[in-house]
Amino acid sequence: MTGRTALITGITGQDGSYLAELLLSKGYRVVGLVRRLSTPNVANLANIRERVEILDGDISDQVSLNEAIRRIQPNEVYNLAAQSFVGTSFSQPVLTGEVTGIGTLRLLEAVKAYAPKARFYQASSSEMFGHVDREPQDETTPFHPRSPYGVAKIYAYWAAVNYREAYSMFVSNGILFNHESPRRGLEFVTRKISDGVARIATGQAKSITLGNLDAKRDWGYAPDYVELMWRTLQYDQPDEFVGATGEAHSVRQFLEEAFRVAGLGSWEKYVTVDAQFNRPSEVHNLRGDASKAARVLGWRPKTLFKDLVRIMVEADLERQGGARPKPARAARAR
Repeated sequence: MTGRTALITGITGQDGSYLAELLLSKGYRVVGLVRRLSTPNVANLANIRERVEILDGDISDQVSLNEAIRRIQPNEVYNLAAQSFVGTSFSQPVLTGEVTGIGTLRLLEAVKAYAPKARFYQASSSEMFGHVDREPQDETTPFHPRSPYGVAKIYAYWAAVNYREAYSMFVSNGILFNHESPRRGLEFVTRKISDGVARIATGQAKSITLGNLDAKRDWGYAPDYVELMWRTLQYDQPDEFVGATGEAHSVRQFLEEAFRVAGLGSWEKYVTVDAQFNRPSEVHNLRGDASKAARVLGWRPKTLFKDLVRIMVEADLERQGGARPKPARAARAR
């Protein structure tokens, strides 16, 4: 047992739930800050619900954050709470700025006041790079966000750096590229594809409607990336670390692989493209360089693109009651 206490905001999301599982396996006391809803959304915590403590609180409410930090006295704080869907940030930019940007500042203030020795992890994003002028992107690449979400994440990033420099707090940024899993929300393109493919394969749908098929992302597997979050706070000094696979694949390639895994053949007859799903300003190509994390923290992604797609499609096939296809040939592990 470590005897350490970790507070996770956003614990009910994809990353929060995987991180909670990881920390429990390491002997942590895990507390999750959860916004009160009429119907609690704790499905991702089903396997560990009895082992985590849930505390009511809201990243938009300073009083509840202060009280949470004061009561819990965490050794580590992982700020994963955000309005994290890029598409929604265009239709709700003020909310995105309030939650994703200013919400981080509120949490930093609470930690500064009530647990200044705690180690603080800020979930930053590759969307901060946006319109890139070099490839791959690393910790020194300039930011040029192309969405209100990216702008809000940059505010949170620099707030984290400022509190580290101004108050000598242990605050680190993890600049993580896209990471997916069967727990990804259905609004995200990877899960929209894996769920749609499963529905087509089981006769529950006939098509999938998507936007830009040529956008490229560096897609990894979420459980690999929460290990990087933990390693970031175990390092002896606060710093910034990129998490990425170093490979970029287009939405079109994700489609091709998903249909192959499901045994459906060509995807063209099942997919329609609708410009309404395109962003007002697109990020065309993101590919990360995680060599610093490998060198300093000993972290490398374990799951590559084809295995990620297989994991997601097979999980959604199982959810939809369909038989799993014959195992796809595994991608070469690093």
